[in-house]
Formats: sequence, structure tokens, C-alpha cells
Amino acid sequence: MYCEFFDSPIGRITITADDKHIVRMTLDDCFEQPNPSPLTSKAHRQLEEYFEGSRKNFELPLLMQGTDFQISVWNALKEIPYGQTRCYSDIAAAISKPKASRAVGGAVHVNPFLIVIPCHRCIAKNGGIGGFAHGTDIKSALLKIEGIIIQQ
Repeated sequence: MYCEFFDSPIGRITITADDKHIVRMTLDDCFEQPNPSPLTSKAHRQLEEYFEGSRKNFELPLLMQGTDFQISVWNALKEIPYGQTRCYSDIAAAISKPKASRAVGGAVHVNPFLIVIPCHRCIAKNGGIGGFAHGTDIKSALLKIEGIIIQQ
């Protein structure tokens, strides 16, 4: 396994990869020694470009490990365009589970690919910011980068 840190405007992002895939990108503390690879360095560069405002889509091989339901939610989140939002019920409808909004929220909460799978673009149905695994201040900061301002 390879590990690289990116000190972003929202905190230290830990990028973890195997030989072929990014396996996690989180703000969680990682106590591993940095051991970068070409793939973690590529992810690092793409995150830099995102925070500079020049990258709207990521081109990284992700190893999604979760239930079939979680993976379907994460794939639906990847379809939310930069600068736009969807609510949990929109994601539930997109995966043909229209009554699963709460379960969608649970899958969004455990998304292991911060920013690359844009769970920050999923907001409450009433237009409010909704929850975020890393706190609503960080969610607001990410949305603001994309030109979206939501009242908390």
C-alpha cells in the first residue's frame, strides 16, 4: 500500500492506493509514514488543481469497496456535475430506490473518496446544507469552491 498526504485548504487529506487503484481519500488521521507512488502523486496533483479551480472532474481509478447499494450510491454521486447539487431523494431515484433516501444518507456518510466522489454536493431536500461526515463547515467550503452558497 502507498500513502501520501495533501495539505489542502480544508485540512490534511490522506491518499491511499494499491498498485492499480486509489483505495481511500479522507480527512481521517493516518499514522502511516508517507510512501508515495505515481498514482498517489497523480491524485495529489488533481486535488491541487481542484482547489486552484482548474479541475472539475477527476480521472483516477477507484477501488470501491462496499455493499452493492453503497457502490450504486457512490456511482450516482459521481454523476452530479461540478457546481450543482442534488438531494438524497434525487440520488435514491437515480438508483431506482425512490424510498431509500435515509439509506442513501448512510451510504453518503461512509464515502471513502472525499471530493473525488462528491458527497458534498448532496444536500437536504429543503435546500439546507444537510449533514457531512467531516462537518458542515468543510462541506460549505467545498461547495463555495464550486460556486455554490447554501445558507446553514
